[in-house]
Amino acid sequence: MMSLCSDLPTKRRRMGRKVTLAVATLNQWALDFEGNMSRIMESIMEAREMGATYRTGPELEVTGYSCEDHFHESDTYLHSWQILLEIMTSPQCNDMLIDVGMPVQHRNVAYNCRVVFHNKRILLIRPKLVMCDDGNYRETRWFSSWTKERQTEEYYLPRIISAATGQHTVPIGDAVIATRDTCLGYEICEELWNPRSTHIDMSLSGVEIMVNSSGSYMQLRKAYITTDLIRNASYKAGGAYLFSNLRGCDGQRVYFNGCSAIALNGHVVARGKQFGLEDVEVTTATVDLEDIRSYRVAMRSRCTIAASTPTYPRVNVDFALSHALDLNIPPSAPLEWVYHSAEEEIALGPACWLWDYLRRSGQGGFFLPLSGGVDSSSTAIIVHSMCCLVVKYVMLGDYQVLRDIRKILADPEFTPDNPAALCNRLLVTCYMGSENSSKETRQRATSLANQIGSYHLEINIDGAVSALLAIFNTVTGMKPLFKTQGGCPRQNLALQNIQARTRMVLSYLFAQLMLWVRNRPGGLLVLGSANVDEALRGYMTKYDCSSADINPIGGISKTDLKRFLLYAKDKFNLPIISDIVTAPPTAELEPLQNGALAQTDEEDMGMTYNELSEFGRLRKQSYCGPYSMFCKLVSMWKDNCNPLEVSYKVMHFFRCYAINRHKMTVLTPSYHAESYSPDDNRFDHRPFLYPANWSWQFKCIDEELERIACSTTAPPSSGDDFTSAKGYHSPSSGRRATSGADKTSSPLFFSETGTTGGGMSSGGSAHQLNNHIHGHESLKLTKSHSSGGYSKMHSSVMGKIKDRTGVPV
Repeated sequence: MMSLCSDLPTKRRRMGRKVTLAVATLNQWALDFEGNMSRIMESIMEAREMGATYRTGPELEVTGYSCEDHFHESDTYLHSWQILLEIMTSPQCNDMLIDVGMPVQHRNVAYNCRVVFHNKRILLIRPKLVMCDDGNYRETRWFSSWTKERQTEEYYLPRIISAATGQHTVPIGDAVIATRDTCLGYEICEELWNPRSTHIDMSLSGVEIMVNSSGSYMQLRKAYITTDLIRNASYKAGGAYLFSNLRGCDGQRVYFNGCSAIALNGHVVARGKQFGLEDVEVTTATVDLEDIRSYRVAMRSRCTIAASTPTYPRVNVDFALSHALDLNIPPSAPLEWVYHSAEEEIALGPACWLWDYLRRSGQGGFFLPLSGGVDSSSTAIIVHSMCCLVVKYVMLGDYQVLRDIRKILADPEFTPDNPAALCNRLLVTCYMGSENSSKETRQRATSLANQIGSYHLEINIDGAVSALLAIFNTVTGMKPLFKTQGGCPRQNLALQNIQARTRMVLSYLFAQLMLWVRNRPGGLLVLGSANVDEALRGYMTKYDCSSADINPIGGISKTDLKRFLLYAKDKFNLPIISDIVTAPPTAELEPLQNGALAQTDEEDMGMTYNELSEFGRLRKQSYCGPYSMFCKLVSMWKDNCNPLEVSYKVMHFFRCYAINRHKMTVLTPSYHAESYSPDDNRFDHRPFLYPANWSWQFKCIDEELERIACSTTAPPSSGDDFTSAKGYHSPSSGRRATSGADKTSSPLFFSETGTTGGGMSSGGSAHQLNNHIHGHESLKLTKSHSSGGYSKMHSSVMGKIKDRTGVPV
C-alpha cells in the first residue's frame, strides 16, 4: 500500500523547516591528539543519537587550545590533518554536516580555523578574523588574522587528504555554507566580543545559523557576560546562535568554563553546564527556521539595511539539515539561565581543575600543609569538594571518572561511595607546628581534617630549624634573635623565613614518600595555599609553603575565601569552619606572648585585606599607577579616610608591591579566577625590579595634596591638626609635628645616623602609622618624609616582606 505522501504531487510536498543542531563541550588536552580525537568522535556519535544533523565543537579542539609555541612546529599541523582524516572517513560522520577546530597553514601563514566537511568532502576552511591578545590570551604570537573580508582563496590540501578522498583543493577564507534549506556562517571566539562582530554582517547577508567555537576561560562572577553576548547577538540580528566552548584544564592555569549554549531570536533555548567532570557533553536544540525568517522580516529597519548589504561567498552543499516529516518534532522552548554564586564557583571550578590536573599528571593524590587558617582550610575543602564530585559522577554511571580514580589509586576494583573515605585516600594533610604555634590553630587543623576525612599528620619543625641555625652559628659565631628578644628586623625576618622554608622542604619530602609509607605506588602533588591578595602584596616567604606544585586558591581573594568557607560550612556540614573564619589570620612565625598570638597578618601588612583587594582591582582592572589610584580613592574612601590617609595607604601599597614583585616570577601555578591576579607568567606582565621609591609618582601625589589644601574654603590655623576633617596641609609644606616627632626622633622613621638593625628604629611599622592617624594624633611630615624621603620610612615594608630586608632606594 502506497503512503499518503507518495500520492501527493511533487510540487505540493512539504519542505522541512525544523533543524536539530548540536554544540559539543569537550575537555581537551593540549597535544593529546588521540584522546582529543576520541572525545570529538564521541560528541559526534552523541549528536547523531540525539537527532542532530549538524555538529560543531570548541576552538582548536583537535590540538587542544593551549599548545602555545607548539603551534610553531610543523608536527602540530601534520598531526592535525591526520586526525581530521580519521574523523572524516569514519562511518559515524556520514550524512551529517560537521565542523572541527584546528590550526592550518596557508601560504606559510598560520591560521586558527574551522574546517567544515560533509560525507568525506571538505567544504570550507574558515580562518579566524580577529585574534585575542588580552587577559591570558596571546593568539597573535602563533596565528594571524584573516584580513580579506568576504574573500576566499584556493587551498591545496595535503597529499594524505587527497589520496584518501580524491579532493585536491578547498576554499579558504571568509565565506558561508549554503545548504538546501538554510545558510550557516562562522565566528570564532573573539569575533563575538569584538565591537564589529561578524554575526551582524552575516545576518544581514541572509545567514540564519551563526556558529561560534570558543576557548573562553572562567573568572569569578563573569559567566553572565558570554550568555548576554549570545542572547543579544541573536536578539539584535535575529537567527540561531550556537556557542560551543571548551571545559576543563587542558594544561594551563585557566579553567575553560563550558556554558555551551544555543540561542534563538534573543532567547537561550539550550545550555550546557559550567562545571563538570564529564569529558564530553553534547547540547542540542530544535529550531524552526520559519521563526527566524518571520522575526527578521518584522524588523523593518533591519530589512532596509540588509537589502543593500554586500553578500558573502557561498559554498553550496547538496544537503538539507531539516527533514520533510518534522511536524511532530517540537521546537526547543526558551529557558531561564540560573548562574552559580561566587561561592559555588569557588567550590566547583578549582575542584574540577584539580581533578583534571591530578588524573593527567600521573600522581596519586595531594599533600597539603594544613595550618588551620582560612587559606589552607579553603584548599583542603576544595579537595573535599572534588571528592564529592567524583563520588557523584561514579554513582551516576560515568565510567571515565571511575576508570580515572581507579588508575590514580592503583586499585582496579575500587568504587568510591563516600567522599570522606575517598578524601582519606587522596589527601594527606599535615600540621607543621613549632614553638611559635598556638594550640588553637593545631586544634582547628585537626578538627577540619577529621571532618573532611583527610589522612592527617602532626609534626614539629623545631628540631630541623634548630639544626639549620646551629650551622649558621658554627660558621659565623652569631645567633640571630627575634625582635621580642632584642633582635633587629633583619634577624627577626631571617628567623621567620627559615621556619617557612623548612616547611616547604618537609612538604616535598613527605609528598614523595607518604604513598610509600601507605604501600601505594607514586607520589603526591604538593598544594599551595596563598591567596591572590597575599601574592599582590608579596606577603609570603619566597620558597616557603606558598611554593608548591599547584595552588587552587592562588587566584582568589581573602574576602571571597571567607565567604566560600561560610558556604562550605553548611554545604559540606563542617562546623569547625565557624572557628576558622572568626580567628584572626596569622603566620605564627614569631614567639607567642604568654601563650597568645603576637602577630597578625593585617598588622604585619599595614593594610586590611579589603583595602588590598581594592588596590589590586585599581592596579590591574583600572590600570592605575600611584597617582591615578590616589585620585580615585580620595573620592571612593572619603567617608572613612581623608586625603592624607589615602596618600599614606597608596604609597605604602606601591612600595610593598615594588619590593616584592620579584616573588611573582616563581609564583606557584594557580587556578585563574580573579581579574586582578598578579600572575607574572601570562596574565600580568610587569617588571620585577622597580624603583621602589616611586619618586616622581609620589611627588605628584604630594602636589595634589597641596592643591586640595589650597582649595579648602577656610584654611586652618597654625594649631589645626593636619589630619582633621576640616582642612589639610600637604606633607610637602615643610611644617613639623607639634608633638616633636621628626625624622630622627619619631619611632615611625629611621634615624639618619643609624641605629641597631641597620639604621631602623625598633618600634616602626606602617600599622603604627595608621594607628597614629586613626587615633587622631597630629602627624606632620617634612618634604624629606614625603616623596623624597621614603627611603627612610619604616612602613611595614620590613613587616613580612621575607626576602628584601633592605629599605627602598
